[in-house]
Amino acid sequence: MTTRRAVVTGASSGIGEATVRGLRAAGWDVVGVARRAGRLEALDAEVGSASFAADLTSETDVEALAAHLADTGPVHALVHVAGGARGADRIEDGSPEDWRWMFEVNVLSAQLVTAALLPLLRDAAASDGHADTLFVTSTAAQTAYAGGAGYNAAKAGESMLVHALRLELGGEPIRVSEVAPGMVHTPEFTLNRLGGDVSAAEKVYEDVADPLTAADVADVIVYALSAPGHVNLDLVTLRPVAQSAQHQLARGALRPRGH
Repeated sequence: MTTRRAVVTGASSGIGEATVRGLRAAGWDVVGVARRAGRLEALDAEVGSASFAADLTSETDVEALAAHLADTGPVHALVHVAGGARGADRIEDGSPEDWRWMFEVNVLSAQLVTAALLPLLRDAAASDGHADTLFVTSTAAQTAYAGGAGYNAAKAGESMLVHALRLELGGEPIRVSEVAPGMVHTPEFTLNRLGGDVSAAEKVYEDVADPLTAADVADVIVYALSAPGHVNLDLVTLRPVAQSAQHQLARGALRPRGH
């Protein structure tokens, strides 16, 4: 069998970048996709990935990505990490522009990329046994929280896309997996969400014992794609031990009771 090739979106930072690194270390060919070409090129030079700069909310860009992939080799896996959050406002104070942006980058991009790449995934499954789609959503898709409604709605929408896709691909050898992380400490996510307010972003993680890292999430993604072809990880929810639930976070050192 040929070396398996994965397309990883959101590859210029955070979980997407870590996934490119993890898959390359596991022997995959990887095409990293994001808008920031300079960051992708630097990653390519470091780990030997390929890259394609694209805005995944643009139908034109997604069509160009699909054409490029068709010309350059098989696609055995789509790992859709691209997404994001903007704002932490109450519903009554929410910005329509922020909500629209969150729907486009989390839901519309997932639909556009999936539709464009499915023919390539089917070709790879026919020749090599199976193919994969894997979507990184969030525990925000599972539990609402005050100030999170826009992101809750967008990630829940993406999660429903995943569930529907699995049903629609029933009978085909294409796995559909969802990885839903809780608190992950990445350099950009919270900073971007809070409008670049460094102090506010740092307070989110203050005194939290070992939040998840991007590499932690990438490890799960690599495992899911490396599992035997008949094994589908429908949904993996992962959180740091300090985060018992979406709304319950322990700050300070973790200690056994009575010690």
